[in-house]
Amino acid sequence: MAEGRIITIAQQKGGSGKTTLAANLAVAWARAGHSVALIDTDPQGSLGRWFMTRIERMEAPDIEFSTSSAWGVGYETRKLACSHDFVIVDTPPKADSDLRPGLRAADLVLVPVASSHVDLWATEGVLDLARREGRPAMLVMNRARAGTRLGAEVAEAARALEAMVADTALAHRVVYAETLGQGLGALEAPRTPARDEIGALAAEVARRL
Repeated sequence: MAEGRIITIAQQKGGSGKTTLAANLAVAWARAGHSVALIDTDPQGSLGRWFMTRIERMEAPDIEFSTSSAWGVGYETRKLACSHDFVIVDTPPKADSDLRPGLRAADLVLVPVASSHVDLWATEGVLDLARREGRPAMLVMNRARAGTRLGAEVAEAARALEAMVADTALAHRVVYAETLGQGLGALEAPRTPARDEIGALAAEVARRL
C-alpha cells in the first residue's frame, strides 16, 4: 500500500476555522470510501471534542483519531500514513518554531482565511514558515460573503501573497457550526449548499496532492 497523503491545517489567528476544515474534509473523504486519520496537536482540543461527540453517536468510528505534541507529530503522521489514505493534522493558532514539525510532515499545508484583512495578515507568518520548510501551501477562503466589497478585496489580496488559493470557498453558513457541535460534517446535514462546497473542496484538495 502506498503511503497516505498528509495535510496540515495551520493559521496564526484563532477562530479561523481550522477545526471546521479538518473535520469536514475528514468526513468527506471517509464518506467517499477513503481511510482517514486525524491528529490534534492543539492543546485546546476542539477536534478531539468533535471526535468524541461523533463516536458517541456511531456504532463504529469511521475515522481514526490521535493527539500529539508538536514535536511528536512527525512520528505520528508517518505511522498513520502507512495505514490511511489521508492524515489531517490540526495545529494550534501560532506561527513559531512549534509549528514547524507539523509543516515539515505535510504534503500540503491548508491555511483557512476568514473574510477579513486581519485574518489575511495573520497568514503571512504561516506562509513564510511553510516556504522555509519547502512545503506547498493553499489558502482556503472561509466564512466568505459572496458579492461583498470586503470579500472581493480579501480574495484579491490573498492571490497577491504568492500562494495557491483554492477555487472553492466556504460561505458563512450556520450549518458548519451546528454540525460541528453534533460531531458531524456538513455533508451529513440535510440538503444544504454547504454539502456541495465541502464536496468540491475535498475533491480540489485531493487533486492538488
